Amino acid sequence: MVKLIDELSVFLPTYNEEGNIEKVVSNTKKVLAKVAGRWELIIVEDGSKDKTPEISDKLGKRYKPRIRVVHHSPNRGYGGTLKTGFKEAKYEWIAFIDADGQFDFSEITKFITKQKEKNADLVLGIRGNRADSFIRKVFTWGWSVVLPRLLFSLKVTDYSCGFKMIRKGVFNKVQPLIGEEKVTQIEMLVKAQRAGYKFAEVRVHHYPRGSGHQTGADLKVITRSIRDLFKLWWQLKKV
Repeated sequence: MVKLIDELSVFLPTYNEEGNIEKVVSNTKKVLAKVAGRWELIIVEDGSKDKTPEISDKLGKRYKPRIRVVHHSPNRGYGGTLKTGFKEAKYEWIAFIDADGQFDFSEITKFITKQKEKNADLVLGIRGNRADSFIRKVFTWGWSVVLPRLLFSLKVTDYSCGFKMIRKGVFNKVQPLIGEEKVTQIEMLVKAQRAGYKFAEVRVHHYPRGSGHQTGADLKVITRSIRDLFKLWWQLKKV
């Protein structure tokens, strides 16, 4: 049976997702078996404080070698999980999806189809009807749209959407990534845009979180993220 894509690596940035990780892995695995000829699924477990590490290891053993787990100790933040995921992936095309259950991985078919239509190097998700708090929506609008365009002329609609598909060669080309936490994605996309890589975007559904809580609207996270963003702007300005 002909598959939609020959090879696909997928990784899940994961932190304190004991109530979501098993369901997300199960759904992702089923979809991968249908759409990809060869595939792998990597759980990047970022030093969680709940039962996520134990659950992840159980899933890795149950579905070995298709699914494997990489643990961080100590916690490295979202940017650290992205760097690890891309480094660990072995196939040409790499997708990542947040492990909080707010995306449906079956929509990866949109990414694959769009990539073929546009011959794109990066396919980025755009969250439709975001199932987030008002504060988080306002912060994300400024963070994902206004500041990246003002500071870097970054022409993407929703850079911080946690559902993307990117060619591994892009990740290799944009090294070194000096940004941390939430600015890692901005740095990767800015460098890819400057290098002339082709972007495409697809709209995806965004669902309420099934379990656990978000940290993105925390004042400390917001303050640190804005500080790191301007630090990145200054560093890239000197390049």
